Parts: sequence; C-alpha cells; structure tokens
Amino acid sequence: MSQVSLGLDTFGDVSLGADGKLKPMDQVLRDVVDQAVLADDLGIDFIGLGEHHRDDFAISAPEIVLGAIAGHTRRIKLGTAVTVLSTDDPVRVFQRFSTLNAVSNGRAEAILGRGSFSESYALFGHDMQDYDQLFEERLEIFARLLREEKVSWQGKTRAPLSKARVYPRLGQPLTTWVGVGGSPESVLRVVRHDLQLMLAIIGGDPLRFRPFVDLYHRAIAQTGQAARPIGVHSPGFVAETDEAARESLWPHYQAMFGRIGRERGWPPVTKDRFIGEVAHGALFVGSPDTVARKIVRTVKGLGIDRFDLKYATGPQPHGDLMEGLRLYGEKVIPIVREMLAEQEAA
Repeated sequence: MSQVSLGLDTFGDVSLGADGKLKPMDQVLRDVVDQAVLADDLGIDFIGLGEHHRDDFAISAPEIVLGAIAGHTRRIKLGTAVTVLSTDDPVRVFQRFSTLNAVSNGRAEAILGRGSFSESYALFGHDMQDYDQLFEERLEIFARLLREEKVSWQGKTRAPLSKARVYPRLGQPLTTWVGVGGSPESVLRVVRHDLQLMLAIIGGDPLRFRPFVDLYHRAIAQTGQAARPIGVHSPGFVAETDEAARESLWPHYQAMFGRIGRERGWPPVTKDRFIGEVAHGALFVGSPDTVARKIVRTVKGLGIDRFDLKYATGPQPHGDLMEGLRLYGEKVIPIVREMLAEQEAA
C-alpha cells in the first residue's frame, strides 16, 4: 500500500479573481492547465477533470483541456472525473480517449459515470426517465470497444452497430474506471464489464464504503476475474495549519453547497456541520499531517490502490489552490508513503 497512487481531481470551479469578482471561464480553464503543470512538477500521479454543464464549473470538454495539459507535462496521468457517458455517444468518447492516449504516450485514463447533475440530459436531448438504461447501454459499448476490433451491438438508446471499426484504435491499453456513488448494483456493473472501481465518497465516514469493497471482491472471486485496482475520490484542501485550511475553504464551500442545496431543497449548510464533516467525514481538510493521516486511514480501512483529492470546492482563488497543491505534493504525499511503509514493515 505504500505504492498507492495519489492524485487530484477538479471540476474547474469558477474562482474569484484578485478583484473579488468571478473570473471568466476562459481564464479558469487556463488556470486549470497551470494547476496540472504544477502537479506534474511535484510528482503527483494523476489529474482528473470532471465534466459539467453549469455556470459554476468551467470544464465541459475535459478531453480538450487534458490534451493541452499533455503538451505541457511529462509523466502525470491524465483523466476525467467523470465523463458523463449517459448523455454522450460512447463511440465518440472512445475516439477522444484513444486520441488523448496516443498524444500523451499512454497517459490517458477514462473515469466514466452518470454524473451528479442533470443539466446534460436536456442539453443533449435525453430523457431522465432513461437514466439507468442510457448508462448501461453506453457502458457496454465502451467496454467492448476497449477489447474488440469490430463491434456489433443493438439496443434502445442508440443506433445499432454492425461489425463497426472505430478509429484510432488503442496503441496502448486505456485504463478505464467507473465512478460509483455507493449502490451495490453499480459495484456489480463494474465487475460485469471487468473495469476498475472508483468510489466517489463525498460525505460521511469513508470507511462506511467498506461493504462495497467487500462486495466487489466477492463478485470478482465468483467470476474468476483478476482483481483490479480500487480508487477513491473525495474533496479536501491543504493549508499550513488545520485552522487555516478550514477558514480558507469554509466560505467557498458554503457558497457552492448553499447554491446546490437551494436547487435541491436541502437545508442550509452550517459551519458546525462543515467542521463535523472535516473532523469525522469525507472532507480531507487540514494541515499536511492531518490530511495525510486521514488518507492513510482511508487507504488502510478500505484497502484501496488510488486516492484522488478533489482540491477545488467552490470559488476558491487560484493562488490558494496552487499553494494547496504544493503542500499536497511536497508534504502530504511523502507523509502518506512513509506512514504506509512503516505500517507494512511493522
């Protein structure tokens, strides 16, 4: 476990500029490229960009931004967090990732999911009533494109394929994950398609997801497949001290979840609840030592192979994010690896 992969995720949250006003999205996208370049310089393993179609997130075409990042980086893995496969065409998604994998020399990773927002359904002409079927059929097509040179398929949500060849073919294998929010059926779907499980843990004690990890391993044993890496995506922020991290993140967390809560009819977010989630839940917020210890607890408690910190939450300024990334790369990751190595040796 000392070799656990440690990465980052962002949705390109529209951030505040030096004048206290929200930046234009084009500048936010350029900031994301700068953040990824810093992550590469720091030796961080992965950067994931989530797809959204709202005015509070700038990234709607993550593969294009990842292509720009590929040209400015050397080793960092490049992926999505997530690609909303339900409302996209799986053939085009495959082509974009196979292209990104080629130009980045095998560094691309797809993380596929249904998304936690609904805007893309109406935007691209899909019905939310087809939520499950859209994802199931598109995931089946994508999984087959990964492994078959010619694909024949027929379903209800897309035109059929008949011995279709899709280009460019993969010159190198494409690591593919499925984002799971915490349902047994979603875990079993990952096993059925022989892909990798990425748990999106955004609230509550991360160890409450242990039953889903156990279910994954039982299902793998029954099918006779080889076990694949399991990952976790959780939000957080690193500063020099616990108090500085909490106070820096809180107003931006409040702004983001206040808006989402109003849209969804949730009660107002309170600072006490925020602090409770930092102390006992899935917010990895604090000093480097605090965040590292929480990551180690999650890695050991769930037996995972990858942890991705969603480092941007709400309109937090670019400069704060860059400093948080620096602390994550220079301090958190070495502490995590040292602690895991010591526990393994013991």
